[in-house]
Amino acid sequence: MKIFSKLLLAALVGLCGAGALFAAQTDVYIGITSAGGKRLPVIGMPAFAASQDTQDAAGQVHDTLRADILYGRYFDVSEDGPAFNAKDVKDMLKGWGKQKAQYVIGGEISYASPYYTIKIYVYDVSTRAPVFAKAFKGNQASLRRLAHIAADQIILTLTGRRGIADTKIAFANNSTKHKEIYVVDYDGQNLKKLTNDRSIALLPRWSKDGRIYYTTYRYKNPDIFAIDLKAGKIAPVIIRGGLSLIGGVSPDGKALVFTSSHGPNPSIYIYNLESGEKKQITNRQSVDGSPSYSPDGQFITFVSNRAGNPQIYVMELATGQTRPLTKTFNWSDSPQWSPTGEWIVFAGRESPYHPFDIFLVDLTGTQLRRLTTDAGSNEDPTWSPDGRFIAFTSTRNGGRRQLYVMDADGSAPHLVANLPGNTFTPHWSF
Repeated sequence: MKIFSKLLLAALVGLCGAGALFAAQTDVYIGITSAGGKRLPVIGMPAFAASQDTQDAAGQVHDTLRADILYGRYFDVSEDGPAFNAKDVKDMLKGWGKQKAQYVIGGEISYASPYYTIKIYVYDVSTRAPVFAKAFKGNQASLRRLAHIAADQIILTLTGRRGIADTKIAFANNSTKHKEIYVVDYDGQNLKKLTNDRSIALLPRWSKDGRIYYTTYRYKNPDIFAIDLKAGKIAPVIIRGGLSLIGGVSPDGKALVFTSSHGPNPSIYIYNLESGEKKQITNRQSVDGSPSYSPDGQFITFVSNRAGNPQIYVMELATGQTRPLTKTFNWSDSPQWSPTGEWIVFAGRESPYHPFDIFLVDLTGTQLRRLTTDAGSNEDPTWSPDGRFIAFTSTRNGGRRQLYVMDADGSAPHLVANLPGNTFTPHWSF
């Protein structure tokens, strides 16, 4: 029962603190060279055109968009060039060409109470042609969100890859003296407390439709509830069936995979959200837990002590065929599949005398990569939806478990935000 205790202890205990806002981490930007060491393409980004009553809003949108572009590190950003001039674009772009910019982002903002209209343009300096032109409309409270949306659309237009500026990270924290579920923007801004269960709430797991499923002791039993963010409602899903630890949501949003103690040993089940049917998929004289789906929904990865110490396993759902990916760890926990399906990230401990670190293992089990080392205990990894970043919890800064993000190769780790108490089990939205 040792791994089962770990599943509980790693996720349920050690949270304390008082309610407070995040200390915002803004304009996170590390390096301006690509993985191959080459200089990144430059985007010119002059101040947005604004009237007297829209200058503050224009500055907020411009700065948020700039930070989003820099965070992705597909491009460097320069503000040292000609002012934006929608009436003489060719001359403006000629000036930016002299500054070695390959693209220019320009913007105009107007206001008709209570809405702002933000027009954003992206020009190819070499062809002098617009490659992006869209208008966004919203009130004061929505300006940052509109900038995030614009950033993702610009990244997609210029690179063909999705951006992550409009994504969020959900997590458990006890800054109210209880373990509650919170959500925050990818950049550490816009913190929101989602639950008020006043008990133990943990393991938030996003579905692609924007719901968050989580385990809670609201009814004095570890049940699974769902948070409907659009409707602002929280409702029970699986209740009073013994321990129910949520693992993940299927890619089509129709099923949950979870750990249940409803039987002689903690095992893995699949719950059909449409029919309410539960199906047990592991039934060994072992403890199986921490399941998550592959991106195509055909496999799960999970942790089991069936061969001794807890190791990472993969199961094909259609056949039940199961194989280990790790064999030598003293302890393994919380595996999560990469969005591309090539890697599984997990927390592992090589011996009882080592802290937990974050590792990657490929689907053959032959490639193992360490991402963290000698920096506190690092646990609860979760992928960004583009597969380029990993969020995790770490005690490296004074012993408290805090939320960090690093590149998928383990480089450039940084604190996302600083909330009193301890943070557990983050999960990045789709």
